Amino acid sequence: QVQLDESGGGLVQPGGSLRLSCTASGITFGINEMGWYRQDPGKERELVATITNDGTANYEHSVLSRFVISKDSAKSTIHLQMNNVKPEDTATYYCSARVAGSDFYYWGRGTRVTVSS
Repeated sequence: QVQLDESGGGLVQPGGSLRLSCTASGITFGINEMGWYRQDPGKERELVATITNDGTANYEHSVLSRFVISKDSAKSTIHLQMNNVKPEDTATYYCSARVAGSDFYYWGRGTRVTVSS
């Protein structure tokens, strides 16, 4: 089992910045990718960014030039630096951990990000 603990959500003004963090604990040796997804009520969960164990990052197109995903392997932690946020970035952000060689994901409980003036 893998537990994912997210932190860093909150209220931020348009154009501002926010940093999300997610720490994995438990049996993590089988995880080869971690990332962030987001979801609003009535909408499907969508990918924001992922990062593999070797540091390869993948971004959803609308965040490509604004968000940066990074990892601290020693601490089993990933971060999402959100810059120049927009109202459409408002959502609950979920940390994910993918099991190597499968489509099985562990999920965190989510952290809410609200972009509003």
